[in-house]
Order: sequence, then C-alpha cells, then structure tokens
Amino acid sequence: MLQDTALVTLRRLNAQFIHNFVTCDVASQASIIHPRFTCIMPTGQRLERDAYLTYWATGFDPDVITYWDYRDERIEIFGDVALVCASNGYTRRRDGVATSGMSIYTDTYLREDGRWSCIQAMITGMQPDFFPADDTVVRRYHRGRLQE
Repeated sequence: MLQDTALVTLRRLNAQFIHNFVTCDVASQASIIHPRFTCIMPTGQRLERDAYLTYWATGFDPDVITYWDYRDERIEIFGDVALVCASNGYTRRRDGVATSGMSIYTDTYLREDGRWSCIQAMITGMQPDFFPADDTVVRRYHRGRLQE
C-alpha cells in the first residue's frame, strides 16, 4: 500500500516537474527540488540549484519549442530513493526550420520526513532507434499548452 501511494505521488511530481518546465514556473519547481539539487544537462554541464532555477525561468519558449511531450514513464522505488525516468519528444523551430527529436531523463528523488524531493536530474539526447512509441505518451503540449 505504501509503495502504491509513493508511486502515485511520484507520478504527480513528474507531471508537475514537466508542467513547471513548460510554464517556466520557478516557484513551483523550487518547491519540489531538494536544497542540494543538481542537474546534469545534455552537454554534460552541471547546474546547481540556483543556476538551474535561473535557467528554468526562461528555459521553455513556446515559439521555439512548438511541441513537447513526455512518454514511456518508468518509476522504480528503492526504499526512500526513487528513479523517475521518461523520454521527451519535441519539435524545435529555429530560423524557420522545424527539427524533431527526443531526450531521456532520469530524476532521482529522496524521501525525507515523508516528503519526496528531487535531488538530481540527468538529461541526455536519444538516437531515433531508441525512441519510445507514440502510444506511450503521458502528456502533450502544443506551443506551451497542455493538450487534454
């Protein structure tokens, strides 16, 4: 039962994490990441919490990222640590040219005092051979708006 409750909570947190990115909601994102949070970007750059939240404020531009989804969500719980993994499908438009692709992320959560918070996010690009199918999409956004 406790495992089921944790799974529901982590799915909700993952949905919130993605929504916070698309809406550039720094305050909401700050509330779900740990004070010692770090992010490893696709370039290998490490962003500590403050730098990450500064990036978060402008990281999503709906005129550039015209499509965004998350899919193939997988959550594994190991006591008070959880791995939340999913892929993002996207279309970016630059200089009139649209490019589609995918990335994959693993967010590591820690449960302290009954509350889950993200302690690390790691994002990397994906090669087309490994793209998850469209039928695994959990949520879609078009020009920054959630599609229900």
